[in-house]
Amino acid sequence: MIVPKHYENLELLHENTMPTRAYYIPTSTPQYDLTENRESSDRLLLLNGTWKFRYFNSIYDLKEEFYQEGYNTERFDEIPVPGCIQNFGYDKHQYTNTRYPFPMDPPYVPEENPCGAYVCDFVYEPEENAPRACLNFEGVDSCFYVWLNGSYIGYSQVSHSTSEFDVTSMIREGENRLAVLVLKWCDGSYLEDQDKFRMTGIFRDVYLLKRPEEGIFDYFIHTEQNKEQAQVKTSFTFFGKPVPVVMTVLNPEGIQVAKASGIPENGELKVTIDKPVLWNAEQPFLYTIILEAEQEVIVDRLGIREIGIRDGVVYLNGEKIKFHGVNRHDSDPVTGFTISLDQMKRDLTLMKEHNVNAIRTSHYPNAPQFYQLCDEYGFYVIDEADNESHGTNSIYMKTRSAEIWRDRWNRAIADNPAFTKATLDRAERLVRRDKNRPCVLIWSMGNECAYGCTFEAALDFTKNYDPSRLTHYEGARYRANDKTYDFSNLDLYSRMYPSLEEIKEYVDRNTGKPLILCEYSHAMGNGPGDLEDYFQVFEQNDCVCGGFVWEWCDHGIYQGRTVDGKPIYLYGGDHGEYPHDENFCMDGLVYPDRRPHTGLLEFKNVNRPIRVTAFDPTKKELLLHNYLNFTSLKDACVLSYEVTCDGNRIHQGVVEEAQMPEIKPHEEGKLTLDFEVPEKGTCYLKLSYLKKGCTKLLKSGHVQGFDEILLENKDSRNQTAVSLLQENTSEQGKRADVSVEEDDRFLFIKGETFAYTYNKLTGCFLDLTYDNGSILTQPMEYNIFRAPTDNDSGIKKEWMSAGYDRTISRGYETVYEKIDGKLAIETTLSITAVVIQRILDIKAYWIIGKDGSIDTKIEVKKNPEFPELPRFGLRLFLPKEMEEVTYYGLGPVENYVDKKKASYHGLFSAKVKEMHEDYLRPQENGSRSDCDFVTIKGRRLALSVVAKESFSFNTSVYTQEELSQKAHNYELTPSNHTVLCLDYRQNGIGSESCGPDLRKKYIFDEEAFTFGLRLVPKREK
Repeated sequence: MIVPKHYENLELLHENTMPTRAYYIPTSTPQYDLTENRESSDRLLLLNGTWKFRYFNSIYDLKEEFYQEGYNTERFDEIPVPGCIQNFGYDKHQYTNTRYPFPMDPPYVPEENPCGAYVCDFVYEPEENAPRACLNFEGVDSCFYVWLNGSYIGYSQVSHSTSEFDVTSMIREGENRLAVLVLKWCDGSYLEDQDKFRMTGIFRDVYLLKRPEEGIFDYFIHTEQNKEQAQVKTSFTFFGKPVPVVMTVLNPEGIQVAKASGIPENGELKVTIDKPVLWNAEQPFLYTIILEAEQEVIVDRLGIREIGIRDGVVYLNGEKIKFHGVNRHDSDPVTGFTISLDQMKRDLTLMKEHNVNAIRTSHYPNAPQFYQLCDEYGFYVIDEADNESHGTNSIYMKTRSAEIWRDRWNRAIADNPAFTKATLDRAERLVRRDKNRPCVLIWSMGNECAYGCTFEAALDFTKNYDPSRLTHYEGARYRANDKTYDFSNLDLYSRMYPSLEEIKEYVDRNTGKPLILCEYSHAMGNGPGDLEDYFQVFEQNDCVCGGFVWEWCDHGIYQGRTVDGKPIYLYGGDHGEYPHDENFCMDGLVYPDRRPHTGLLEFKNVNRPIRVTAFDPTKKELLLHNYLNFTSLKDACVLSYEVTCDGNRIHQGVVEEAQMPEIKPHEEGKLTLDFEVPEKGTCYLKLSYLKKGCTKLLKSGHVQGFDEILLENKDSRNQTAVSLLQENTSEQGKRADVSVEEDDRFLFIKGETFAYTYNKLTGCFLDLTYDNGSILTQPMEYNIFRAPTDNDSGIKKEWMSAGYDRTISRGYETVYEKIDGKLAIETTLSITAVVIQRILDIKAYWIIGKDGSIDTKIEVKKNPEFPELPRFGLRLFLPKEMEEVTYYGLGPVENYVDKKKASYHGLFSAKVKEMHEDYLRPQENGSRSDCDFVTIKGRRLALSVVAKESFSFNTSVYTQEELSQKAHNYELTPSNHTVLCLDYRQNGIGSESCGPDLRKKYIFDEEAFTFGLRLVPKREK
């Protein structure tokens, strides 16, 4: 083997690397943008581009010293750097959540360790004032060896952190050759078992920095402030001896506000800023700080802010704050975890548009420029070390009790002194690199590794090195029972996916430590369904400082498009890999291409900055609560409003600035509006909160959220629904009576314009023909099943065991009679399935009017032995050409009993195919609830459904069987019907795919209920 086995040596994590320092790009002049255009620095040589590359299935297959000068690379391919090799056809993708993709035998990895040999030829032009050359790799997975011009440079690991080498003695003017050997696995892979696709390669930027012989090597900016002044203290380390430094602070207009110069005394320079403007996510005010030495200039941004805890509550700049956050992986369906500046900005823009104010970098440090963008745009960041050893949880145990499991999990790595050096290294590399970023409020030691001596050492370093920030590590909960651990350096108590009851229990214990939910509301597939409930708990308890939804983005691998143009995204198991965790990586608020899920729309309106908390209908007076932490209502929002009646806008307006109340953060104020309410119709006041003024990511007028209020009047019924429910007595009188004929199976029902066939054996209609056209293309059904959502994963097995996916209706007795020319039918029936007993007992009443309208009342009793129902209702199969949908209810996006804050009441129209939410793993979707009526039209016929009590419906080109059976959305085959499900109720959505059980109030466990509808067929003109 051509390299030593550093990759299995826990004592040799890096060789010949420079000390970890703060991220910066030096220049010879301060005139450049350090975030957007760092390559404009004359001291940076970016080596990104097309490199020579050769892949080997095993390190033992690499026998030639490819790094030698003059080595012939004719047999090498070409590959982009940065990039992940799996995205270019080498090796294969693998998604695994908690399990290691190799035997758990630390520090050893498989002997047949895949690797990639990289070669880059470049031209170097030395600079007289910057003779030192420093080679930087911002991210390489998993470890790598480096040579320059045939000379060995060094070795490093920790995939998501910067490794820097001093190559001054090896670099030369003119042509140079850089060679890098990257291995798929190393002992560090035991600490990089994050829930993500596993990819390999030089995936972040590579560059050379030209540095002076003597100058600034590192700096740490500290700030302290009061109302009148802020002190900025910068501590320095140098290449060699200290040198004179000029430290200048400019405001955003470029005006100097402070300056100090000289050789830093005790390594420090201090300045004072009068009347400082403080940084926060709502108003991310940044100063520019310029550090000038004789041969070099470093330009950075400075945000003055203070994070702390008082009486168990988190404060920023003296104000209580809440984190409305998301967990974010570096993830792209095409580039993997190679993420450009534009990709970062795209994510951050979407987050700002949807009221996200905080990000947890799960579960590793992001590229350093990401934090500069968070500084600039205003996001609170939990910065997390590249450390997750979750795979130790999967070890085989003969007896797997909670106590034995916890003890074994800890001692494998987290409480193993052999891993202290590696764990401490990862914390140090995190903290030292990102220490100057104001957006970073919290240091996280990692994720799901259990707890022990390794983390005690990491926390001790972190708290002593940087006491100005808070510390976090959720895994501290998982500790052995026979040992006393030190938690004194942990500032926050952290939980993943706690129930609301558990949160309330913690609040009642009054421990003095704030509670943070580093993961909650698992956003997998159709979900999450509990965001509003968590919001209320956050706001009601000061010691609960908020949470971070898991997670931001679905992880998928783009594989082109189908013949009809649908994108193909692959997940775990689609690459023939083992182990894998299927579609558990599809758990984001946005699709891989960043189209928002309806869950993100839900998140946005749940976390709207302003809410109506009360309404006086007599005075038309609103009580508004400002949920912002630093911005008054008058400065944050413009309020627009509209009044609708049965979905038609009858009044609209914008609140004039003079009328806007001055509501300070966390406070309430009153606003009176002037409008009239009609005497009849369902009337709502909708209040929209529009962004006032522009920011770098949001335009003026951007809608930040809305509230709606039901308005009282004399007759609040929807008048369209009323007309559909009322019989036209004069028209009925002109029509012939309904006739009926009977055989052993069927009732054959006829009127002037219709012919229906009722199946006595099922208690439902076999056929509905109206105006010589078929309304049903398949028999009507009673329906209790839905295509399981990802969040149904816990209850799904019970539903299947209970036979809910294979039910039939069985009629026992049908009687009928004519009343006033109509036909009334009564059937006693049950819902059951093969093998098992009755699930439901039903009395179904049907009245067929002379005009062909069908009124039904369905009385249901559920056997309490069975689990909660997925849904209850009727399923109709309509002609495919009936594709125009109009309804009055909650819309325009899908909504459910616990997922409806993104919707409002209105009159909506769409095509059937547009009402399908195309989750990458097919599942129940597209329901619209709280509906008064729905009409589905074709070229000749229309069917309206109306009820006295509101109902839910969904309509789709796909059957629930198709959605249940197919593993990917691109595999779906549309049915030959328009499938219409009319529901009394559905079970809630929740977030049980990884979160707590569905809350009881959202569970469909009623043991007796009645469902009534009217079906009204019509001929289209």
